Amino acid sequence: MLNAQCCPIAFCPFPSNIHLRWPDSARDARRLGLAAAPVYLNMKSEKEKLEKLALDLKKDYPRSPRTTLAGYVLAGRSLDKCRATLAEINGEYHFNCPLDNIFFGFAGINGEEFKNFVATGADDDEVAKWIEEHATKRPRIEIIKWNNEWRYKRISELSDDIQEYMEDYIAENVPKKLIPHIDYFFDIYDAEEKRL
Repeated sequence: MLNAQCCPIAFCPFPSNIHLRWPDSARDARRLGLAAAPVYLNMKSEKEKLEKLALDLKKDYPRSPRTTLAGYVLAGRSLDKCRATLAEINGEYHFNCPLDNIFFGFAGINGEEFKNFVATGADDDEVAKWIEEHATKRPRIEIIKWNNEWRYKRISELSDDIQEYMEDYIAENVPKKLIPHIDYFFDIYDAEEKRL
């Protein structure tokens, strides 16, 4: 028997003196004509897990875009920004930005669905498994080639509007002594975030 504490008090539709008996399994739920047995999420512990995993991007940097998660470049960085956004410690970083969408587009993953899963407090291994289950199925070599294309993409290979934007962005955000060492698109992030 579950009482009305099964859901957040502010949203609970039942008076506190009502006790509910829910089916214990999907089979029992089907027998009762329900789509599935209810799933109760401990929202406080999910938020606590998320906050422990989230990097404070007001003080720290997300992973390099070169770092892989579930075999994809950009995925770990997107995860760091997503967690920080959910925990409201993202600073100047934005989740689901054009850089994140390079990964989401190739993987065939919806950014909002990714964010909803990350909000459960999933750790890196759980997120990697989720990505593997939800990403467009491709031969491993296709993913490796895509990773290498982005790891070694020169700024001159980007669209004209991105090149124009990056010209000003590099001058404003990358340490002057490192500008001559910017050969690839990902170098911009690694230089700005003190990894070069």
